[in-house]
Parts: sequence; structure tokens; C-alpha cells
Amino acid sequence: MTPIFSKMTRLGMVIVTAGVLATGCSYTPGDPRVSKQEDNEYTDYENRKTIFGEGGFNFLGSDKNQDSGGTLGVNSFLWRASLETISFMPINTADAFGGVIITDWYSPPESPSERFKLNVYILGRTLRADGVKVSVFRQLRDRAGTWTDAAVPDGTAPKVEDSILTKARMLRHQTLTSQ
Repeated sequence: MTPIFSKMTRLGMVIVTAGVLATGCSYTPGDPRVSKQEDNEYTDYENRKTIFGEGGFNFLGSDKNQDSGGTLGVNSFLWRASLETISFMPINTADAFGGVIITDWYSPPESPSERFKLNVYILGRTLRADGVKVSVFRQLRDRAGTWTDAAVPDGTAPKVEDSILTKARMLRHQTLTSQ
């Protein structure tokens, strides 16, 4: 046998074996070997168990859980409120499914030798007071022009969190009253 033929034969054997294994693991609704209770687990799509949690993953949204605010990986009211609250800062990274927003450094016009950076974490799918966490970083420029880390004034992160939560509640209220 030539080496190419033996490689093709091995590849063919792997493909056939994978096909047999995949076929053996398949499930056909209405299979007489499965009880009706187990059958519902596969055919009741609203209550099925999946890796995405109860009910599966829904691209188009569902009115089942009004407080979740849509189909993002996190609460859409908190997500939108976070983006609107920090919109004056340049966004470096925004991951709607992971719930992470990382800004780039921002220097306020009134103090160009000082700059800030924010990391915003949205922690769940419900609109709750503990659903958002903000980390604030601050740097000061010295006479040589290099940026050095500096202490963030006390209460800065909670103030940003409160601002985001207030905006999220307003967005939720607007959505509920417009329906």
C-alpha cells in the first residue's frame, strides 16, 4: 500500500466511525423506548433544558421575563444606561454578551494633566442595585510628561454606579410606559 492510500483509508475509517457514533446518539421524538415524560423534554421547546439555561437561547426576545430587558447576555437597560452614562469617554472594548465595557483614557478639558479610565461590569440579566460594578483608574502627568498612577477620590466608583442605575431605571420606566 502506498502511504497516501493508507492515510485516506485511515481518514475514511475515522469518518465512518464518527458517523456511526453520531447516529447512535441521535434521538427521534416519539421513540417507543422513551417514556412520554422524557419525550416532552425534547419537544417542549419553551421548557427544554439546554446549555443556555431554561428555555434555551432566544435571538428574537421573549416577553417571559420582562425585567431582563431583551436578548443581550446582560440586562439591556443596564447596558444602554452604562453606554449613555460614559458616552463622553472613548470606548476601547464593549462586549454586550459578557457585560464588559472598558474605556480608553480620558482627560477632562479643565485638567489636561489628569486622566481617567473606567471598567464597567454588568453582572446579570436583571435590573438590580448590585447588577453593575465600576472600577475607576486615575493617572497624573508629572513634569517630565510621564503618566503615573494616582489615588481615585473616594466615592467615585459608587457615584458612577448610581448614575448608571438611575439612567437604567429611567430607560425601563420609559419602555414600560410606552407599551
